[in-house]
Amino acid sequence: MLDPLVLIFLTSGLFLGWALGANDAGNVFGTAVGTKMVSWRTAAIICSIFVVLGAIVSGAGTSQTLGKLGAISALPGAFMTALSAAFAVYAMTKFGLPVSTSQAIVGAIIGWNFFSNNPTDISTLTKILSTWIICPLLSGVIAIILYQTIKFSAQRVHIHMIRADAYQRVALIVAGALGAYSLGANNIANVVGVFIPAQPLPPVQIGGLLLSSTQQLFVLGGLSIALGVFTYSKRVMMTLGSDLGRLSATSALIAVISHSIVLFMFASVGLEAWLAGLGLPTIPLVPVSSSQAVVGAIVGISILQGAAAIRWLVLAKIIFGWVITPVAACVLCFIGLFFLQNVFGMVVI
Repeated sequence: MLDPLVLIFLTSGLFLGWALGANDAGNVFGTAVGTKMVSWRTAAIICSIFVVLGAIVSGAGTSQTLGKLGAISALPGAFMTALSAAFAVYAMTKFGLPVSTSQAIVGAIIGWNFFSNNPTDISTLTKILSTWIICPLLSGVIAIILYQTIKFSAQRVHIHMIRADAYQRVALIVAGALGAYSLGANNIANVVGVFIPAQPLPPVQIGGLLLSSTQQLFVLGGLSIALGVFTYSKRVMMTLGSDLGRLSATSALIAVISHSIVLFMFASVGLEAWLAGLGLPTIPLVPVSSSQAVVGAIVGISILQGAAAIRWLVLAKIIFGWVITPVAACVLCFIGLFFLQNVFGMVVI
């Protein structure tokens, strides 16, 4: 029989999933909603469905990387790590800032490493930190290439305005669905990755299907992300969709596609195996920041339109959120672990 205490500990991961959905749904559909090409309700429904599918079907790859950064085998320790990351993301979401749950969970894990006197794997940390720089730059480059390609094609293929509008709406929905799938696949590790070493849930048999503890965590995490999308994502969607830069419907589509490509590249086990088979450098399976990916795409597109198209104060606030989030999560985790161990007498390491 499942210990009720296990469910209580898992609530911090579910809270983090909710915060991720509330914050990162804006990265998938914010540009579409902000340009009023897709309604918020439609965006929320599509995003919720595909983020759960991505978490369940393709979430395993990035989860292993976080385990190398810090394998937290004690359930109370995993609880506080996820809770600290969730509070950091929630605080930023309250200010309407699209922050990174990837950065939050990494900061919290480092806080656990400090408290437990466990060394942080520098190789893994370096790999993760490098993606925080590469991710927005790569997304911006992809956005610029797509923007120029579409602009070149549009000058040679003339489509009636009404038909073009319909095509753009459909394309935004399809791109958003793919973006939500990539978000679930890449970022589910941020939500439940710290719980995987503890294997808190017994295997469950549903008909002819046997769900392991890890698979159940992916399902629960995906559903918590979907709940966050429905209940608290609208404000961040509007920040990305209309406050950061002036986007047309075409630019909005390009931003979502660029974001989706980058997240998929860092989550695809198949792509990694294919590149390795060709003897090429592989792309690390790392839970990258969807916020950084979409912001990088928007800035890339805005650069083509001129520096005046970028609202620099908004961008500065977003970057400040990226810096403060892992630091806040690290400090919160260290303090929280101290209270769990010394006030409540729980084994956290």
